[in-house]
Amino acid sequence: MGYMSPVVAALLTVAVLAARANVCAAQLRRDHYAGVCPDVEAIVRGAVAKKFQQTFITVGATVHLFFHDCFVEGCDASVLIASTANNTAEKDSTANLSLAGDGFDTVIKAKAAVDAVPRCRNRVSCADILVMATRDAIALAGGPSYAVELGRLDGLSSTASSVPGKLAPPTSSLDQLTALFATNGLSQTDMIALSGGHTVGLAHCSTFAGRLRPTADPTLSPRFAAQLQAWCPPNVDPRTAVPMDTVTPRAFDNQYFKNLQGGMGLLSSDQLLFTDPRSRPTVDAWARSGAAFDRAFVAAITKLGRVGVKTDASQGNIRHNCAAFN
Repeated sequence: MGYMSPVVAALLTVAVLAARANVCAAQLRRDHYAGVCPDVEAIVRGAVAKKFQQTFITVGATVHLFFHDCFVEGCDASVLIASTANNTAEKDSTANLSLAGDGFDTVIKAKAAVDAVPRCRNRVSCADILVMATRDAIALAGGPSYAVELGRLDGLSSTASSVPGKLAPPTSSLDQLTALFATNGLSQTDMIALSGGHTVGLAHCSTFAGRLRPTADPTLSPRFAAQLQAWCPPNVDPRTAVPMDTVTPRAFDNQYFKNLQGGMGLLSSDQLLFTDPRSRPTVDAWARSGAAFDRAFVAAITKLGRVGVKTDASQGNIRHNCAAFN
């Protein structure tokens, strides 16, 4: 068999997985709950708005949670399951320990609001609530609002052992990121757009400490490196976190891409999107146009929401409690 370049292999993988995803995605509909809980989107939006008023961390935490859910076992709310004496769940895997509790709480509060309406009780999946809550959190931070596809069932499995290899470490190369996203039917352009979700949220000092010491990463702006070294001194409390976008941390905008141009990408996997000439043109384009970024982000997060969805009763159900199997 002849040699196949990693890029060609990734493109073929995207094509195959996209075709599979389209089969399940065809069963998702924007009006899925019209007959059983017609006001579900307004109910979820209200709950997310209330949580947002309590803490802005809600936005980044919910977006982060959605991404981590979809990349492990598909968008099936398996990341919400709590561990038990007999099972260590996804959320307690090493790669998921950075997930902020406010993301989980957002879904729990939204689920409670939905179930407080008698006709809606136990009729709306936690997976769909997470999709809606993510959209609403982004809009509350000034990002694009978009229609969401609904009809996912909640998964029947959640194990920490299923996580390794499914999420990109902050030291990933462009080829590694591209290949990982390709396994989920997402293109390199989708990957760059979804990375733009780092315009909101926090990162613990430990995720980028290697870029600061013993010497600063040369791709970092010297002034930014000095700022990070001050915020994250040696032996800093491991719970200390820094905004991923230090310029407009409370806005969902295209500042993330402008930051990359200025050597202010927090994670090495962020900054490489600018330093690598293959991805730099996309970064430059979205730094110039927030509207272009918004369009690409909506397209990418819609595709993300189709990853590994369960729509057949043999694959999932609607959980009564998002943190526990029925």
